[in-house]
Order: sequence, then C-alpha cells, then structure tokens
Amino acid sequence: MPEGDTVYRAAHNLDAALHGAVLTRCDVRVPKYATVDLTGQTVDSVTARGKHLLLHVGAYLIHSHLKMEGAWHLYRPGSRWRRPAHEARIVLSTADWTAVGFSLGTLEILPAANEDDVVGYLGPDVLGADWDAAEAERRIRADPQRAIGLALLDQRNLAGVGNVYRNELCFLRGVLPTRPVAEVADLPRLIGLTKRVMEANKNRVDRTLTGDTRDGRQDWVYGRAGKPCRRCGTTIRDGTLGDPVQSGRGSTDRETYWCPRCQS
Repeated sequence: MPEGDTVYRAAHNLDAALHGAVLTRCDVRVPKYATVDLTGQTVDSVTARGKHLLLHVGAYLIHSHLKMEGAWHLYRPGSRWRRPAHEARIVLSTADWTAVGFSLGTLEILPAANEDDVVGYLGPDVLGADWDAAEAERRIRADPQRAIGLALLDQRNLAGVGNVYRNELCFLRGVLPTRPVAEVADLPRLIGLTKRVMEANKNRVDRTLTGDTRDGRQDWVYGRAGKPCRRCGTTIRDGTLGDPVQSGRGSTDRETYWCPRCQS
C-alpha cells in the first residue's frame, strides 16, 4: 500500500500541474458521482493529509485514498495512458494536463466545508505543516499496553506511516513490533526518526531505508523473511500483527518482519 511519502509526492506533482488551472473536462467513473461535472471550476490546490489526497476545486473537495493498487498519473494532451482505461476512476483535464486517478481505493466528492468529515480524525501528519511530535507521542502513550507496531500504524496517532515504515523503524530502533508502548525505550527518539526518514524519502521515487538505492537493497527487514539480517546475519522472521478486537476481520492484520537478534 502506498505510504505517506508516496501520497505527498503525488500531491506535489498534481499541484504543480493543476494549481490555478481551469478544468476543461471532469469525467468521474464512479456510479455515485457519475453526474458530477466540475468543468469550468478552478483547481485551488492539491494537498496530502497522511495517506489521503485532497483536490480542492471551487466549492468542492475531491477526496481519494490509493489503498493497495491506486495511483494518480499526469499526461500531456494526446499522450497514451500507461494503465488501462477501465481502471480509471476519474479524469480531470486542463488546457495543459490530464490527471487520471487509477484504481483508487476511495474516491468521493463532497463540499469543501466537509473536509474534516474525511480527515479530521487523523493525527499529526508526519510530512505536513501541522506536524507535532509531542502530540503524536501523547496519542501513542494513551494506550501503553498496545504493541508499538500497531500504534505506529494507527493513523489516529500519526498520519502517513504504512507497513514498510513501521517494520523498518522498529528495526532501526532495535524494538520488536510486538513490544508494548510502555516498554519502548526513548519513544521521542523513535518518533523523531519517523520524521527524519520520511522527510528523506518524500522526494525519492525509489524509497530507501538503508541509504542504498540499488534494487533489493533498500530495506533492512521488510519483505526479507528467511534472508540474513544485513547487520548480524541472523535469519529474518515474519508474522502478522493486528488489534485483538479486529483480527479475523482482515482490517488490521498486517505482515511484520524482524530480526530476533537486533530487536528485543
């Protein structure tokens, strides 16, 4: 699933292309909004809020979430799309660009005044202007017995961290994803590291947590089950982690990876 840095970059690119431009085409291919036509409206801004992408168009807000397969593409007029047309959920054109949202997990159009209805629950955005490390720490500490791997992934605590980052951050700080928040040494340092590594990657097409951008060398533990730890050589293990009240419904169970020697 795309994480906060991917959505930040998508919003930045869309804003650079569409900001201040008038829509010459608005084709929404979701039944609920199929009759919505924002042609003639001006794109005021495109912003990211954690993993959510927000297009402000006149009095309306186009809210999308990429989920697993989603992506926004930009094309010059007449250019061939890089994904099949049947995957397009929305097409927005200006005189100079066409923006296409493919396979978006969430797409909705609502009054701009209702923005808090879709993103108001989120915690401080790691890559946003509202980032507040102290508030993120306060929210995480509010449930001291919760596994740190779950607390980091909870968008109500801090917005933008996904499964890759939560696994890599736990490794970098030598903490098992299952360790209770109350037992995590120097939580502020973990939160600070979260900010630094996401800032370092927000403008990179190929994310790296190791500092090595070569294919297959970017991650310490994520997706490396059964392979040797890059630090100590111990075999990386994997499992799943989810909140007890939600496990079994597929809503929070996510893969975890760790080194049994480097993390405790």
